[in-house]
Amino acid sequence: MHGNDRQMDWSETSLNDMSVTTVGAYEAKTHLPALLAKVERGETVTITRHGRPVARLVPVDVVRPVEEIIVDLRALREHVRLDGTTIRELIDEGRR
Repeated sequence: MHGNDRQMDWSETSLNDMSVTTVGAYEAKTHLPALLAKVERGETVTITRHGRPVARLVPVDVVRPVEEIIVDLRALREHVRLDGTTIRELIDEGRR
């Protein structure tokens, strides 16, 4: 096959509504714009060299304002109850 006639050798899997594409390093270099488009749609791309994963392209997390995160944490705190358990007991439990 020549140039654009070459078939892309990508494998795709889905895990919990997340699509993961695996592609070799040469194909990744050759088809970077198409791979970036997949990442922009929320997909993850794993790049391999000789069949071994060496890199991952992932969507950038959306940055939220600190104030919004604080409001969410305070709301979460309202719903979490320790029912008499002390922080010390939780720490000790985590060390076991």
